[in-house]
Amino acid sequence: MRYNSVSMRHVIITIGLFLSGFLIAGCTANQPDAGGDVAAMAVDNAVVLESETAVSTPIPSLQNPPTPEVTPVGEGSALPQPPTITPVPTLETPTPLVPTEIPATPTATPIGVCSQRIPSDDLFTLVTQTYNLSRDYAPKDLVLLTDYLAMDVTLGYPSEIREVALQPLLTLINDMKAEGLQPQIISGYRSYSGQSIAWNKWSTEMPERASIISARPGHSEHQLGTVVDFGSPSLPDIVGDPDIEFHTYFFKTPEGIWLLENAHLYGFTLSYTREASEITGFFYEPWHYRYVGVEMATQLKEVGLTLTEFQLANQPEPCIPD
Repeated sequence: MRYNSVSMRHVIITIGLFLSGFLIAGCTANQPDAGGDVAAMAVDNAVVLESETAVSTPIPSLQNPPTPEVTPVGEGSALPQPPTITPVPTLETPTPLVPTEIPATPTATPIGVCSQRIPSDDLFTLVTQTYNLSRDYAPKDLVLLTDYLAMDVTLGYPSEIREVALQPLLTLINDMKAEGLQPQIISGYRSYSGQSIAWNKWSTEMPERASIISARPGHSEHQLGTVVDFGSPSLPDIVGDPDIEFHTYFFKTPEGIWLLENAHLYGFTLSYTREASEITGFFYEPWHYRYVGVEMATQLKEVGLTLTEFQLANQPEPCIPD
């Protein structure tokens, strides 16, 4: 019996050891690998999820989309226009400011002394008791009036005038004659030396009045060649002196009246009026007309100014008196 008990004990121990080894081998076989078994598990899970989604979400059937109806365009209907694309303005690169030099203030053109003044042959040269001309100045286009007018007009005097004023003067004379008048021309261009003779005459005969009835050499508009001294055959009777040629009563003669009213229409203006004597520096000379062109003569007539008044107010000083 003792043998049997011992034998039985050995059998039980042997069976226990066997079972323990079997259990250990089974656990090792069921342990997942770090790489492949984890991936296998992820695939299994994905399959399970896909299977569940396939079961829970119905798959829509694929059908052709309905064809939209095309509305026919009626005659005269405007086709829809594509939207206008507004271009985006391109920003120009600003030009850098380059500093420039400030120009110097222009210097006024210096003027010379009046005794050396040689003006251009324009019609608006200022000549007064203050501003004179050079003794060497003489116009280049002088013509002799006796070549164009009859003796009853020139009285035989060798008067000259610039060619620019010739045709207007001839027209004026002819129109005066057409109205029955008898215009005379006592003098025209007078040179520097010729004015010297006139000045010496008056300063000797009437020294106290010479400066207002005559001009000093170089200070006479006659030197410009655009001035005419008119006369009238009726003046001696009006004055009561058969030898008179110049007198303020010329304004009473038919010729003096006509010239005062119409001379501007031919480009001539009265230089020395009674009203402007204090400005011009000369006594009233109703016979002394200067050619300045129709436009200027008309303007002066309309505003009631002499050329000298206009020049002193609007023109710069022409020379330095000496």
